[in-house]
Amino acid sequence: MQKLKLSEKMQLVFTAANGDECLEELKGLPHNNLPHVVFMDLEMPQLNGIETIRHAKALYPQVHFIVLTVFDDDDKIFEAIRAGASGYLLKHEPASVLQDAVVNVLETGGAPMSPAIARKALQLLSRAPETQDAGKTESSNLPVNITEREKEILQHMVSGWDAKTIAAQLDLSVLTVRKHIANIYDKLHVNSRAQVITLAHKNNWK
Repeated sequence: MQKLKLSEKMQLVFTAANGDECLEELKGLPHNNLPHVVFMDLEMPQLNGIETIRHAKALYPQVHFIVLTVFDDDDKIFEAIRAGASGYLLKHEPASVLQDAVVNVLETGGAPMSPAIARKALQLLSRAPETQDAGKTESSNLPVNITEREKEILQHMVSGWDAKTIAAQLDLSVLTVRKHIANIYDKLHVNSRAQVITLAHKNNWK
């Protein structure tokens, strides 16, 4: 993470050589000193990155995990998203992209992805098989506890809008939109915008 050390706005909390070490480092920190963002490699000895994210998100849902790896495999992209990753970047990205990714996740609730990863994710979603019976084309229903306002915000999230853009479009404060997004996460039992988008496409939510 030498690239991020170049930024005076960020503080390095810890580094870890593998997933087990990462979980131990997190366990040893007071909750108010937990890192806001963790950059996670995928291929590591002992516990791999995807399993580490899955375990850590269950224990520390407030921490955002951004994958930073050389791997652009289809399976790894979606497994990381399902595990709770907030973004997926390739290691060749410059320091400015990594720094922007941190701001994107923390300030706008975005899901930063390298362009190649974003294109591949869209291609995978577009050719994902429909989960429906023969002759049926209706979409799966959203949970009944999702309000009309939350549905509206959810639609904009799936379209790729961040909290600031949604707030401007709906004439709401960014704080209000973020509260709605937090409620959506809770009701859908997810931890990131990327997981919301995956669910929406999988279930054909309109």
